[in-house]
Amino acid sequence: MNDLNEIMAAGQAGNVSKAEFDKWFDERFEYNMKKMAENKTPSMSLIATKGTLDWAYPPFILASTAAALGWKVSIFFTFYGLLLLKKDLSDMKVTPVGNPAMPMKMPFGPDWFKNINWPVPNAVAGNIPGFENMASGLMKETFKSKGVASIEELREISIDEGVELHACQMTVDVFGFTQDDFIDDISSWCGATSFLPTAGKSDVTLFI
Repeated sequence: MNDLNEIMAAGQAGNVSKAEFDKWFDERFEYNMKKMAENKTPSMSLIATKGTLDWAYPPFILASTAAALGWKVSIFFTFYGLLLLKKDLSDMKVTPVGNPAMPMKMPFGPDWFKNINWPVPNAVAGNIPGFENMASGLMKETFKSKGVASIEELREISIDEGVELHACQMTVDVFGFTQDDFIDDISSWCGATSFLPTAGKSDVTLFI
């Protein structure tokens, strides 16, 4: 007996014991919950707060990967993370100052040379003119030589995969930006009040 009406009728007729009904109910419940889980689309919400070259990769890599797997993905760009939505990303930089875990890699030479981590003291990195530009250039070339997509490419992939990009309107107002400074593919200009319900319903929520 698979139909609820059938088993209820059998129970009323005294043909089904409570134990048999409980067993039937547990099996049906487990089956239906499994089907719901199989049919559910996973969701992920990211909160991007940093706008440097090194911190630009995590939100777009996670978002594009999850979207490619069929997940519903939303990113809320706030404070310095809002810079990742600007039309021109060519001036993005990374600074070794205050980032002692950052490995300095050379994008040229034999493999043994490229695999060396060059430790750079903060005193050196902070006092050599143009060092930040050099470090940023080395990182871009290293990523390119390893076949890693650029931030612009990862952002475009995310957009093509249907990732929703939400810009923090408060940050726009505080820093004196205008909507014309940013790409046209932004899903909404909103505040935390509007985005938090989305994050609260997501299966995965990450602060970056």
